[in-house]
Amino acid sequence: MLMKSHCRHVLLSAGLAAATFSTAITPANAQEPIFDEARFGVLTSIDSGRHEDGVFATGMIFFDPWGHDEAQGVDKLLRPRIHIGGDLSTGGEANQVYAGFSWTADLTDRLFLEVGVGGAVHDGDLDYDGGSGPALGCRLLFHEYAAAGFKLTDNWRLTAQIEHSSHAELCDGPNDGLSRAGVMVGYKF
Repeated sequence: MLMKSHCRHVLLSAGLAAATFSTAITPANAQEPIFDEARFGVLTSIDSGRHEDGVFATGMIFFDPWGHDEAQGVDKLLRPRIHIGGDLSTGGEANQVYAGFSWTADLTDRLFLEVGVGGAVHDGDLDYDGGSGPALGCRLLFHEYAAAGFKLTDNWRLTAQIEHSSHAELCDGPNDGLSRAGVMVGYKF
């Protein structure tokens, strides 16, 4: 319970700090903001076996230190954006924080696809405890997501996202994984 409370505090603090300072803080010798994009939304469990109760408030912050948005062709693959995010459970299930790399491909001026890979840490059950939620085997997991999005304006976007976290059988114990999907609203700085 203490870990869940601590995770909520950290995620809420990070989200508040990002929202407060993202337009005010810029690198010393640049005109660009530190944050490239912020997204917030809701996810729900899509596991058919060990389903999680409730919904998950979710948020992601993106950084673009290598110019992913400006890159073209194969160079775009070599310059991913960095993402940091987290999911907070409303139903007493596993919370998680994660980070990794993201790649975005514009299909049209408004439609885009995105994928991301990285790692996550969670506070869910490691072994089966008689509950209905997933048993995850170890604290550190791989995390990946895919999204399809629509640019409402130059700054605002709406995305449908699916994500999965699991240990890929690289540690002992069960590997039910966390599979969630939902919608997010984003603001590109």
